[in-house]
Amino acid sequence: LGPGEGRAAVLLQPFVHQVGGHTSMLTYDEHTICKPLVSQELSFYESLPLAMRQFTPQYKGIVSVHLKKDSLGNLTLIASPGLGQPDSCGRLDSAGGDPAVTLWHKCKRSHTQVTKTFKDSHTQVTKTFKDSCPGKMLLRTDLQYHTDSLLEDANGKQPERKSYNPWGLHCHRQHLNRMSSKHNENKLHQFLLLENVVSKYSYPCILDLKMGTRQHGDDASEEKKARHIKKCEQSTSASLGVRICGMQVYQADTGHFLCKDKYYGRKLSPEGFRQTLRQFLCNGNQLRTDLLEPIVLRLKALLSVIRKQSSYRFYSSSLLIIYDGQEHKESADHHLPFPKTHGTNLSRVDVRMIDFAHTTFKGSKSNPNPTPYDGPDHGYIFGLENLIKILQNLSEGK
Repeated sequence: LGPGEGRAAVLLQPFVHQVGGHTSMLTYDEHTICKPLVSQELSFYESLPLAMRQFTPQYKGIVSVHLKKDSLGNLTLIASPGLGQPDSCGRLDSAGGDPAVTLWHKCKRSHTQVTKTFKDSHTQVTKTFKDSCPGKMLLRTDLQYHTDSLLEDANGKQPERKSYNPWGLHCHRQHLNRMSSKHNENKLHQFLLLENVVSKYSYPCILDLKMGTRQHGDDASEEKKARHIKKCEQSTSASLGVRICGMQVYQADTGHFLCKDKYYGRKLSPEGFRQTLRQFLCNGNQLRTDLLEPIVLRLKALLSVIRKQSSYRFYSSSLLIIYDGQEHKESADHHLPFPKTHGTNLSRVDVRMIDFAHTTFKGSKSNPNPTPYDGPDHGYIFGLENLIKILQNLSEGK
């Protein structure tokens, strides 16, 4: 690391809880992830309606990232906050910026620590993925068709204790290869810094749902548009307005995550979608019926917010439903000295919208469609209503 960049450089690591999408999500620090900057997504975060903030990750600013190759030819990404990005630094430090973000940048670790961390964590990350069962196989290009077989044996059990969802590493490898073939090492790439919405969970169970009946953005080529329309028609996107894009569920009986990817989700019928939703709430021992009410309440709150957002179209965005796979003692204990309120119940689950690279709205600076849409996003609303209905039926034992 050069003297100028070592000041706050951070080695980015694959985010092990990425269950869907194709963009590489990287861990910046315990509470922050980052992803390649897309101007349309930045535009969304910068003008986010107040009512939507509780349903999206907190936006924490922009960071410059460059590719580094070590002597063994291993590729890594190094983030350098405050390097080569005068506009974003200005924005963070300006009166309108968030002082906490600026402070947060200044508190990043020092040069000596970084050099050590760089060495340690590179070894650690390589080791972690070697130990995890899918890690060895991830260089295979046909991984996408084998995710399930890599993760489960005939009884649906996973073969090793240290198993991670392989999807994030798969995206990360593809991303590194694309970057190294296209750009030289010194090129700076801009990444968005976002809240890691699963950092407070010990065993995050995550369902990634692609919402809406249309997935292509306004900027899609005719060929891409046709491809997306076909995917929607052949999946539950058309019939339900929602399809499964990825999932990990902690199985208390085996101590593993059960993982499903987008290829699995695309093949599901409406009935298969319902069964998978049920499986998402199954911890290997029982159905977590205690989570149904708080999830439904949060989805209904989101629904009422989306209904009020005129001109917004959330094409290709995802909705995450999250809960902790490690059951809290209280939820199983019926002899509590205090009554359970909705408040404590609600905090155990989370619902967040993510991925806004194709989101369009009136006044967006980078909108490829100059004529804004009218009214709310009916495709998204259709998906939310069906999701709520299915979960309510589950809670009624249907």
